[in-house]
Amino acid sequence: MSNTAVESVSLSLPRLVIANGTIEALKWLALLLMTADHINKYLFNETLPFLFEAGRIAMPLFVFVLAYNLARPSVSESGAYKRTMTRLAIFGLVATPPFIALGSLMMGWFPLNILFTLLVITAVVALLERAQAGSYVAGCGAVLVFLWGSGLVEFWWPAVAFGVASWWYCKTPNWTALLAALASCAALFWINGNLWALVALPLVVAASQVNLRVPRMRWAFYAYYPAHLVALLLIRIPMSNAGYLFF
Repeated sequence: MSNTAVESVSLSLPRLVIANGTIEALKWLALLLMTADHINKYLFNETLPFLFEAGRIAMPLFVFVLAYNLARPSVSESGAYKRTMTRLAIFGLVATPPFIALGSLMMGWFPLNILFTLLVITAVVALLERAQAGSYVAGCGAVLVFLWGSGLVEFWWPAVAFGVASWWYCKTPNWTALLAALASCAALFWINGNLWALVALPLVVAASQVNLRVPRMRWAFYAYYPAHLVALLLIRIPMSNAGYLFF
């Protein structure tokens, strides 16, 4: 074997292959962690630190699941980008009133909820696909959407960068994408105040080693997000009447 061949083998990275049911299980795990985090945040004023820390794992899992699905073959040709962005935009808007009503936002509305974070990731990736096909305009658009859109959504630029890097690695495994994913996930420290988001990475690797049979529920995540915010808002009514103060 030549030196070039040896170097190529040593630098190669494995393709990440996760069973469909296992990907769905990761999504449900993220939903569970997010719900626990929101219960802590909106009902208990973040007085349960272990729920806050566990909740930091939810967003990277959501983002990875989205990135993995967007990296599947023929996504662009099937119209999946448009369908995904439409659903995220619609349910993101539906979730906005209860999201704002629950409070804890800057200027009363900022940042936009996590569905818009996923929307920005999808838009950037869709534009990058076109850029890879030779569209200079799409490449510039991807940069602009990343810079502007990331500044409006939850978890900001690190979350969107993690999504794009994860998509890139799932599509074409390479060291640059892997290091970018690690760096952007670690950069969530400046938002979360801890490094618990990194726990999502070994969970993803472990997921590639198991084949769970979890049926896909296409609309469950989209509907669950605004529904659970409304539920939390309703639960706070009797708590407020009992004298409980929310911050």
